[in-house]
Amino acid sequence: MSTKGESPSIARLDPAAGRRLKAEGMAEADEATADDWKAECDEGIAEMARRRIPFQASDLVREGLVQEPANHHQWGPRFGYAARRGVIREVTASRSKRTASRSSRLVTWIGA
Repeated sequence: MSTKGESPSIARLDPAAGRRLKAEGMAEADEATADDWKAECDEGIAEMARRRIPFQASDLVREGLVQEPANHHQWGPRFGYAARRGVIREVTASRSKRTASRSSRLVTWIGA
């Protein structure tokens, strides 16, 4: 299928490619994450899940359960891992208002 004459944004609509690129980015972020931070974060997520109250990544830091990661992209793989294991489930999502987050998806979680 030719994209000649189509607007660049239309030519770039490919959900499968988007999912693949997301998975690649998550894998890269996870590979760049220190194992001790991963373990600390995983335990922090499990602790918040046990409390059975809605929470976001920032709550883990505020509660003193984990330090901020070296890169904010390192949160995603940890929450994805916990969700796939059935530790947490998504309650709601919105867009972050933090400039540094570039309007990224902001998820509120709860213990599953």
